[in-house]
Amino acid sequence: MKKLTKIVAAASFAVATLFASNVVKAQSRTGANDWRFGIGVEAGIPTGDYNDASNFALGGTARLQYGAAQNVALTLTSGYYNFFTKSYNVGNVEVNPKDQGMIPVKAGIKAYTNGGFYVSGEVGAGFETAYGKNTKLILSPGLGYSWSNVDLGVRYENYSGQSNNYGMVAARLAYGFKL
Repeated sequence: MKKLTKIVAAASFAVATLFASNVVKAQSRTGANDWRFGIGVEAGIPTGDYNDASNFALGGTARLQYGAAQNVALTLTSGYYNFFTKSYNVGNVEVNPKDQGMIPVKAGIKAYTNGGFYVSGEVGAGFETAYGKNTKLILSPGLGYSWSNVDLGVRYENYSGQSNNYGMVAARLAYGFKL
């Protein structure tokens, strides 16, 4: 199952990259050589190995975006996600484990299609802030819509490494502006 998740994430990223290179007549939400900066709030549902330990993730991110072409943007994203852990009982004692934090650092690409819709793909590293404090490989394909200064996107984000793989299905609502 873990291997299948990695294959799906890698294939999605490849499709997004190929799609970005072939979109030529799309309506743009980014102009060539334009710089944008966005601040977003993110909510997610954990998947994989961490699904048993957490029901919900919440975080915030900052994204720098550069218009590489009229309809293609390169992105750099970082922030913080908090995976809220579930309590459980051991005998008659309730155990409340510490929440797991993740600091993502990702580079990506967004390819815009008609009407502000886009496909995206990101790759990077995630730094855990609790327990093993491991570094994870992040692969993250997504879809979204941009209008005016607002960006709404959904994605699957996979964290892999150190024989502990998990991820999340997440949504990001962001406000952005030109630099």
